[in-house]
Amino acid sequence: MLVDEALSLFAGHQYSQNRSELTVAAYQTDLGQFFRFAALEHGLEAETLTVDLIDVYTVRGFLGILAEYGLTRKSMARKLAALRSFFKFLCRKEILQVNPVQRVASPKLGRKLPNFLYLDQMEGLLRASDCTNLLGSRDQVIIELLYGSGLRVSELVGLDRDKLDLEIGLIRVLGKGSKERVVPITNYAIQAIERYLRMRVDNNKTLLLNYQGTRLSARSVRRILDKLVARISLEQHVNPHMLRHSFATHMLDGGADLRSVQELLGHLKLSSTQIYTHLTRERLKKVYTQAHPRAK
Repeated sequence: MLVDEALSLFAGHQYSQNRSELTVAAYQTDLGQFFRFAALEHGLEAETLTVDLIDVYTVRGFLGILAEYGLTRKSMARKLAALRSFFKFLCRKEILQVNPVQRVASPKLGRKLPNFLYLDQMEGLLRASDCTNLLGSRDQVIIELLYGSGLRVSELVGLDRDKLDLEIGLIRVLGKGSKERVVPITNYAIQAIERYLRMRVDNNKTLLLNYQGTRLSARSVRRILDKLVARISLEQHVNPHMLRHSFATHMLDGGADLRSVQELLGHLKLSSTQIYTHLTRERLKKVYTQAHPRAK
């Protein structure tokens, strides 16, 4: 089967799986790049290339060229994932008998340790809001919940007032995959929320509103955070997810067990939470090396 015919079949399959236009286009772009390379390798015009000519050496050669051009391992892994899906589909349809990608290993992705704020930096940020006015009180709620409960910014802006139980100090958040979880909130957060709601004169069910009285966006939260960071002259760039990282790191530093932190963060896999243990180990090792006379 000609490559163009196979690509058309695969795109139709993806649409039948309710994949978005952008996703289908991204797959087609990655696959098109690979088949242009494969056609050159076989000395053929792209429109005359057939899928049965592709073997494991063609795939490995493609990855080698990508590496030579300096493509990141993450980008290479994404392109390889597109090839896996495509050839798996062809084998399932019995267009091919052998999957040429099956014996190709994915590039190992080095895990980048997340950035976080130290306690003194975090305390400075928690004191940066002007809580004498409505918007400043709202900003304080944002910081208290991102750091105090480890919320994702999407979970934060999606909060409605009826999801809060301030008497017992719990909130119900909608996380990734529309999975709901219950998260405790600090007394500081409770006080900040109560102060903010006392200043509100509306009956809007949304917890966090912008100056126009509509739901605050994730982009607005980032701008608010930038403003507060500038106010305390913190040199490093801070994004909302760094406060979630800080929450997890400080919890583990304080003696929390990994499973509890996993549940609080809403991670499906423990491996997603384990990265914070690497972070605390790296920090402790650095402190040890700097402080102990025999560690130098």
